[in-house]
Amino acid sequence: MTGQLQPEDATSFAGSQDGFERLWTPHRMAYVRGERPSADAGDGCPFCAATSGAGGDDLVVHRGEHCYVILNLFPYNPGHLLVCPYRHVPLYLDLTDEETAEFTALTKAALRAIQAASNPAGFNLGMNQGEVAGAGVAAHLHQHVVPRWMGDANFLPIVGQTKALPQLLADVREQLAAAWPA
Repeated sequence: MTGQLQPEDATSFAGSQDGFERLWTPHRMAYVRGERPSADAGDGCPFCAATSGAGGDDLVVHRGEHCYVILNLFPYNPGHLLVCPYRHVPLYLDLTDEETAEFTALTKAALRAIQAASNPAGFNLGMNQGEVAGAGVAAHLHQHVVPRWMGDANFLPIVGQTKALPQLLADVREQLAAAWPA
């Protein structure tokens, strides 16, 4: 062999095929390595970047006065939304009364938009506060709104560390923005 190995070489590297298909996701290595955004607002925070014109705006579904709703870049299911305050704070208790009210109202609006756009059988709602609690971006508060359908869980994420998503983020964003409550 000469040169660099390519992903397609893996099926016959040892001289025989193993019968497995592979879905290559090298963009996930930053997450696997534990590279986390800084605790400082704007300094590598994907939620601050999403609203500062630094490249994430195409994922924003709705903007409010104090909070906004954005598609999760690494969704569990199509329509997986995040409700975030504009202000860079880590905890729910850090929100002002006005931010808390809008955070709650946008969570309800997100549920209505997803229901109208894709009619899921249920939802998971949740916040992981602090790295020890599972927050991937612990420095900027965000709430997950995840649509669920019967049979949407299978062996692939558990055994293969892979999630099959039937819709592109741009298509999901378009559907949800169109279904957003007036």
